[in-house]
Amino acid sequence: MPSTATGRVSQEERSQSMRQRLLDATVACLVDYGWSGTSTVLVSERAGVSRGAQLHHFPTKNHLVLAAIEHLWESRGEAYRAAITGLGDGPDRVRRVVHILGEQFSSDLYVAALELWVAARSDEALHAAVIQLEHRIGSGVHRLTVEALGVDESVPGVRELVQATLDLVRGLGLANTLTDDSARRRRILDRWAVTLDHELKELRG
Repeated sequence: MPSTATGRVSQEERSQSMRQRLLDATVACLVDYGWSGTSTVLVSERAGVSRGAQLHHFPTKNHLVLAAIEHLWESRGEAYRAAITGLGDGPDRVRRVVHILGEQFSSDLYVAALELWVAARSDEALHAAVIQLEHRIGSGVHRLTVEALGVDESVPGVRELVQATLDLVRGLGLANTLTDDSARRRRILDRWAVTLDHELKELRG
């Protein structure tokens, strides 16, 4: 961690570290206990942060959870971009992109996000905030997937194929929350990658 010229950690650095611990602890609690079992007190204890400090950063559970999901999705987006950058060209690029997406949507972060999404269905205030968050996250993942596949969305049908891919991996991620669905997921993604590659080539003419 960076420090001041005197070798001491600055107040700003301590505050940022505390905030990061709270965000990480929030996701961990959502995964372990679900939305109903997650409380700001539990998050504070898990993060090793005082209740007062937690309230200073995030005054409500909604603020805390929304910030945690948004921050970590952004981090996952960077990891997704890095994985795509390292793919290189090749005949199996589409398959590799599809499987990277499958990994993104079967992670603990996706499990935590699902808890938030479900809670928002019946919470009016949370619903409005989650809709905005989902739009930002969804748009970002869609854009990265278009880049990864190297496709042109101005071509009719391409956007729908990209979105179908994202809808597929979301659904497979949901199935994975109940049991380890990795073997079936790999088979489905392999088959979809063949179909997707064929359809994209057809659209390119």
